Amino acid sequence: MKKVKKRQQQPLNEARSVNGSSQRHEEHVSWKKQKLVDIHQALNSDPVDIETLRQAAVSEGGLLTDDVRRKVWPKLLSVNVFNLPSKPGKNVRENHKDYNQVLLDVRRSMRRFPRGMRADEREVLQEQLIDIILDVLRRNPQLHYYQGYHDIVVTFLLVVGGRMAIAIVETLSNHHLRDFMDPTMDSTKHILNYLMPILEQVDPELHDFMLRAEVGTIFALSWLITWYGHVLSDFRHVLRLYDFFLASHPLMPIYFAAVIVLYREREVKSSECDMASVHHLLSQIPQDLPYEHLITQAQSLFTRYPPTLLTRSAALQSHKSIAISSFQDFQTSTLQQRPDSVLRQQLHQRHTTNLDLAHANARSGGAHQLIKMAVWGLSATLGAAALAVAQTAMDWAPEFLLQLF
Repeated sequence: MKKVKKRQQQPLNEARSVNGSSQRHEEHVSWKKQKLVDIHQALNSDPVDIETLRQAAVSEGGLLTDDVRRKVWPKLLSVNVFNLPSKPGKNVRENHKDYNQVLLDVRRSMRRFPRGMRADEREVLQEQLIDIILDVLRRNPQLHYYQGYHDIVVTFLLVVGGRMAIAIVETLSNHHLRDFMDPTMDSTKHILNYLMPILEQVDPELHDFMLRAEVGTIFALSWLITWYGHVLSDFRHVLRLYDFFLASHPLMPIYFAAVIVLYREREVKSSECDMASVHHLLSQIPQDLPYEHLITQAQSLFTRYPPTLLTRSAALQSHKSIAISSFQDFQTSTLQQRPDSVLRQQLHQRHTTNLDLAHANARSGGAHQLIKMAVWGLSATLGAAALAVAQTAMDWAPEFLLQLF
């Protein structure tokens, strides 16, 4: 009897396990569907519901897919996808003071491209990457290139393509990344100086240990200036952090650095209390971090210990950050964006007006064949532009969204 009873219980336990797993999967799928619907509604509100998009980018899972990122990232930065910069010209590299350094950095960036990508495809993207960086710098002479900048630019190139990458990177460079693009490292050091005050607030013992070790904050430099793109091997994790940082305060990457150090608190305190040991430990960032948990922690720390509280530290009083001081105005500027459906209609109206003017000139000027050729050329150009835009700005249908999973 006992053997029979045992055989009856085993399938029951397995059934419960399967049912539980199935239920969790269905809940996860339902949650993703609802998030996509919420994003769709926010994008089509007039004005666009930026707060909902920010919350979606920050909350668990981030923006979920690259298709969604191509729609939401421009809105987070107030980039009009129907008015993108032109492709860099052939002369963008001529006499550019940063060309040689950019070339060297991009040539060394092979691991930032997807594994398995053909060499010729990667080389084309690397050439685009060089041109995008130089084009942004040429258009913004107040910006200065730094090593690590290419790690940020390549992320956007791989997700949104060349022209949209130029627009996004240009906006980002004048706001979130602005302090890293000064002629000197002073502003970057200022941002790094927020790290120790955060640790002091949360874990004074860990803070004192690191002071005794005289480790400083240089171990977090590459984390900060590349938004972790240089130190994380899994591109999915990089994209998740980019969702988070694009929707957050410019100092959020340093709060994230703090939660990484706090997460490794036992390892740090167990190491030798000297600069070499602690620096070596912390500079080797783990690849299996609990990213969602750390993102939630970073948000919590930012709320509990905002930059205004931390600036009471003597090390943070003598320097003014452009990114921090301009952030409130930048956030406000993103709140009155029109949805893509309206922007597309406005673009169509402008093109229709231009074509009407061309036809009117043709009737009055007499040079019919010449004008026809001009109109055909204009139509072809507009058609190509419309096609390029359509690839990144197609309307979503809720029915389609609900069939994604």
